[in-house]
Amino acid sequence: MRVTFRVNGRPYEADDVWEGESLLYVLRERMGLPGSKNACEQGECGSCTVRLDGDPVCACLVAAGQAEGREIVTVEGLADFARERDAKACGTGACGEAPAGGTSDGNGGTSGGTSVDAAQRWEARPTAPDAELAPVQQAFIDAGAVQCGFCTPGLLVAADELIERNPQPSDADIREALSGNLCRCTGYEKILDAVRLAAARGGVAEPAGTTGTGA
Repeated sequence: MRVTFRVNGRPYEADDVWEGESLLYVLRERMGLPGSKNACEQGECGSCTVRLDGDPVCACLVAAGQAEGREIVTVEGLADFARERDAKACGTGACGEAPAGGTSDGNGGTSGGTSVDAAQRWEARPTAPDAELAPVQQAFIDAGAVQCGFCTPGLLVAADELIERNPQPSDADIREALSGNLCRCTGYEKILDAVRLAAARGGVAEPAGTTGTGA
């Protein structure tokens, strides 16, 4: 079957999707968006969390056909999504507008998706000093909340949704929102610090190159 939806603000059409194919498989194997991690495939770990029409879901539990006509945001699209959200908040329709064609990922592709071939050739590179991140991504860096990084994409998506919904979350709110995301490195305290920091900054990213965990 054919499935049509939007991923990170861009239209996408997948052909020959079989009935049991998950949204996670489509994102990773068909679109070349490896940020959503394939771990438990049972919705237990949260490492594949994406936003489906604004709601955080485990992509491994969503059939690709269920995404027909819907809007999906993955960790690769968080920065663009945050800019669009800021533009709507300021009411101008211009501030925070994403550049046409997507944001470069530094590896020959864009945040809207790369080819599977390009994704397979991907190599880690240092983040450019002027690279633009979503506020929650910058907070995770500044708070030292990343260890092996496997759980980080799902945590980022879940934390971003929390702060959008509740700009001043309590510790109980944070724990509840992230309760479906497991960290095998058990780095939970730094993760909590990162979400607190992102909330304290009011959803605004610190300038590139800024260090420290102060608001």
